[in-house]
Amino acid sequence: MAGRINDEDVKAVRDAVPIDAVVSEYLQLRNAGGGNLKGLCPFHDEKSPSFQVSPSKGLFHCFGCQEGGDTITFVMKVDHLTFSESVERLAAQAGITLRYEEGGYNPANQRGERIRLVEAHNAAAKFYIEQLGTSPEADTGRSFLAERGFDQAAAAHFGVGYSPQGWDHLTRHLRGKGFTDKELVLSGLSQEGRRGPIDRFRGRLMWPIRDIGGEVVGFGARKLYESDNGPKYLNTPDTAIYRKSQVLYGIDLAKKDIAKSSRAVVVEGYTDVMACHLAGITTAIATCGTAFGGDHIKILRRLLMDNGSARVIFTFDGDAAGQKAALRAFEDDQKFAAETYIAIAPDGMDPCELRLAKGDAAVADLVEPRTPLFEFALRQIVLRYDLETPAGRAAALDEAAPIVARIKNSGAQHEVAVQLAGMLGILDTQFVVKRVSQLARWARDRGGMGPAPAGGRTQQTYAAAQAPTGGGPALTLRNPVYATERELLKLALQRPELVAPAFDAYGMDEFTAAPYAAVRQAVMDAGGAEYGVQDPQEYLIRVRDAAPDDVVRAMVTELAVEAIMRKTVDETYAGDQLVAVRRRAVDRRIRDVQGSLSRISAGGDPAQLAAVQNELWVLQQYGQALREKGAEAL
Repeated sequence: MAGRINDEDVKAVRDAVPIDAVVSEYLQLRNAGGGNLKGLCPFHDEKSPSFQVSPSKGLFHCFGCQEGGDTITFVMKVDHLTFSESVERLAAQAGITLRYEEGGYNPANQRGERIRLVEAHNAAAKFYIEQLGTSPEADTGRSFLAERGFDQAAAAHFGVGYSPQGWDHLTRHLRGKGFTDKELVLSGLSQEGRRGPIDRFRGRLMWPIRDIGGEVVGFGARKLYESDNGPKYLNTPDTAIYRKSQVLYGIDLAKKDIAKSSRAVVVEGYTDVMACHLAGITTAIATCGTAFGGDHIKILRRLLMDNGSARVIFTFDGDAAGQKAALRAFEDDQKFAAETYIAIAPDGMDPCELRLAKGDAAVADLVEPRTPLFEFALRQIVLRYDLETPAGRAAALDEAAPIVARIKNSGAQHEVAVQLAGMLGILDTQFVVKRVSQLARWARDRGGMGPAPAGGRTQQTYAAAQAPTGGGPALTLRNPVYATERELLKLALQRPELVAPAFDAYGMDEFTAAPYAAVRQAVMDAGGAEYGVQDPQEYLIRVRDAAPDDVVRAMVTELAVEAIMRKTVDETYAGDQLVAVRRRAVDRRIRDVQGSLSRISAGGDPAQLAAVQNELWVLQQYGQALREKGAEAL
């Protein structure tokens, strides 16, 4: 173990490295007044900046998560280093030589593990760069770059190098620099061979991957030779300093311009980042062999400061894989306050190919005519359905509406819902708007867990809106009549023992929504709820088979799995739903009979008048019994 760092040297490090200079390497800072700076806290997720830095005091504090301390504490927490490792890193930046209480100057082999791994990567990066510049063997790598429009200056700017084809060229080189075999294996630069460590990367073009602070923490390696049986791209494995889901290639070069312009361009590969930067798009970054995800968003949010004018533009290939990547990116879209867009080059070219074919101006133009990412995601969904039929439009709306409901800005959500109606060819725009609003409200009620219940409810509502209903008010999810009918059908499908045999005596006309009436008919055709008591599993299969079309069949499935709106589901609750549906049916019949009675009273047959009066009396008595006795009156 290294000795204790001299107190005077620790103080010298604190004084030499301004805290705002260190913090600004990780997040964007803005004036907070009183000489302080503010930004989005790197230690917890937040929407508005509560993280403050006081350059005059050399301290930081987050009013959200209560993290705080000096420059050394910040480095310890943000990079997960020990106290000694943090001091050593800052001392190296300031050019300060540290003294240790137990043995003078710090010998290299006593450094903390993380510092040693970073140093090994820095040494490896220099070795690879030298090989690309001087080794005859690296002609293949130089040709690869030249064919893609990258000269020696471009390679130097990005630190591109070459790993020799031999078994252990880098391993022997780093041993000569004082690194142990254990350190080389832990770093991911070497791997165990039959006779000891050998190079992990051999005969490949090498891109150094740096963290946001500019330290080399890993490599991306591109295959050059047919004899190489490995994958096209090989990345450093996860190590103590490298997690591919937590790094962005090019972030060290792009961070200042991202913060300054409030814009980031996300591309798919290392050469795409190079092409963009050389074309003047200096905010370009890329993931390292993994999908763009939540940890990448955290990095960008600290730089973009979540201001409303921030923009994130994704450039994916136009092929199926690129479309899939874009849809994956959209899954995390709402974690950004920034607006997200997608740009797809003509003929499906990536930025590197576009620059080679049409020049720098074409690359710059690529990220200007942008399509909102949500619009792209919706169009990909809509394309999968036959919009010529009501069922197809309903199914497309089923899948697309929950996506629109996730948009947090209510104004934008309404506008996108209107756009979705246009995409689907649904003339009743308000129907789509209300559907989206309902899903968004459910999501809020569930604590932001996403729209629920998922999907299918749209199918019955939209299909019903397209077909004659045989009476009743316009179908709306806010109508308690439909809510009760839906609940009763869920009970009939999921808990038939609670509603049989009473449910089987209910007619189709007791369900005012045509889709619900269709499900009721399917239950009847399958043998009724009583059959469900005997064989629940076969019962659901028979009900689905009895459905007249895919829309009703999908609704049966949805009702069979959708949660019942009561935690305690018992005979009392089931009876309440049975009574509510029956009472409303009786009330509707009473209104019809009263209408008939009014017409007959104007000059009809006395015998017919007496019959109608008798029917009205019976209905009124039955309604009174339902109100007073509940399920006992059924």
